Amino acid sequence: MDPARDVEISKYLARHLRHQPERIGLHLDAQGWADIDTLLRAAARHGFRMTRPELEQVVASNDKQRYVIDPGHDRIRATQGHSVPVDLGLPAATPPEWLYHGTAPRAVAAIRAEGLRPMNRHAVHLSPDRATATRVGARRGRPVVLSVAAGAMHRDGHTFHVTDNTVWLTAAVPPQYLSFPG
Repeated sequence: MDPARDVEISKYLARHLRHQPERIGLHLDAQGWADIDTLLRAAARHGFRMTRPELEQVVASNDKQRYVIDPGHDRIRATQGHSVPVDLGLPAATPPEWLYHGTAPRAVAAIRAEGLRPMNRHAVHLSPDRATATRVGARRGRPVVLSVAAGAMHRDGHTFHVTDNTVWLTAAVPPQYLSFPG
């Protein structure tokens, strides 16, 4: 498949499985699942045609494993990053001592003052290693990688969850748990 087409489909899925399912008349259940055949028909009705093999290719090859198909191969959902209400059913997990967050330089002053907030998502997303955080932060230019004292946060009562694709989620990160480069 064409890599540009993969990206196009992935972005379409992100928009409609994470943020605006209603835009194409799609219904997500409480856990964020959508019927695949319904998704394909809704996308086609709204001028975006994709085949089931294309969809499955994007799910299988996505480097960040953003989507998952259920074991029955009937439903699909985004693994995290929703701005619409969903309960992914992730159990609480004990994080490693340090997690990382990649961001853009323009956000650093606000983060120093307020900590990390989920913004339009349900949770703050944290990476298990600096390399991943660097890639995440680079989406918006030169990345700044912050270190998060996740172990200390957990011991102080903050809850963490981890997705199947190893993205760590927490409600917020207060500034005292952040270390800034430089």
